[in-house]
Amino acid sequence: MNRSLHLALRGTAALGLITGVITLAAPAYAGEQPANTQGANAEEAGGGDGKGIYAAARIQYSGSVAKGGGTGNVTSSDVNWTPPPCWYAPYLGAKDFKKKMSKDIERELNTPGMGGTAGSAIGEKKRHYEDDYGWTDTPGYKDYNVENDGKGMFWAGVENPDEPDYLKRTSCTDLPFWVENGDAPPPQYEEAISPEILAALAYQHMQLPDTKVTLAPEANTKVNLPTWAWLDKAVFDEVQATAALNVPGFNIQATTSARPVSLKLEPGTEDAVTYPASGECVINADKSLGEPYAKGKADETPPCGIKYLRSSGDGTYKLQATITWEIDWTGTGGAGGDLPNGTFGNEQAVTVQEIQAVNR
Repeated sequence: MNRSLHLALRGTAALGLITGVITLAAPAYAGEQPANTQGANAEEAGGGDGKGIYAAARIQYSGSVAKGGGTGNVTSSDVNWTPPPCWYAPYLGAKDFKKKMSKDIERELNTPGMGGTAGSAIGEKKRHYEDDYGWTDTPGYKDYNVENDGKGMFWAGVENPDEPDYLKRTSCTDLPFWVENGDAPPPQYEEAISPEILAALAYQHMQLPDTKVTLAPEANTKVNLPTWAWLDKAVFDEVQATAALNVPGFNIQATTSARPVSLKLEPGTEDAVTYPASGECVINADKSLGEPYAKGKADETPPCGIKYLRSSGDGTYKLQATITWEIDWTGTGGAGGDLPNGTFGNEQAVTVQEIQAVNR
């Protein structure tokens, strides 16, 4: 195929993303709204405010995921890592695809002013699905492959509704392609849905527990008095989120797991010192963080804590406590690997008072 015509043919798919010509029927979100606990579940379909193309197969999320299928509260420690902005997923069987696509193609051909390269590209798309017209790595289809209905599905691009960049979100513009039941998608479609992509999406939707450290003294402390900080191992534990895609002939899933490894304390003022000096408290052998304060240790240096050097006056200091979580995943077929560490933290108000001296 002529390269410029090939690009124009892909452009007609992009045009469908903008005009809704190839929009698949499905809301942006569907399913129950989960609580922020293990066992929650929700379904999410790809979408973009009615302007993107949707795949009929919905991704189901379970475990510790955000309510309503939205983005969770994990911040990746790798600023260069992002969840997939779009992917290719099962769409329709051959007969249903023919009904939908043939109607769209006829509407495109009859659109006023649709001539030149764009008009030729639409004609080539018609030939592609009806007359077995293909090109390198992209076979054509005879009558929309209806003779194989029930033996596979056409796959189409899906937008990640939580991707803020419109251009990235709408970048999966290849024409829908056929995949036999039980077969892997053709290798040229690197964005085809896979356990690894599901793991990244589970990461994106994961909801970590709140991080509120126990302080001693609690909330109100004194200048130059060491403040102990700790998190009991019962407060937090491993967190898991699962993403699954189940359609006839294609069932995959991935579970993303997060385990706390350290606690970072930021006093909220430069007039303070942290213990240890880095402000990062590593996890103990019993999976706790820091050490609970005990009577008689007021003058000791805490293994994890803060000493404020100046009063907060009439206000408070905003103590930031952030946990770093080590994250990995496992998926269908024994797949698995590491994902970037994630962080999540909370602010706590701390009042620091001067020690009042008594004059005699």
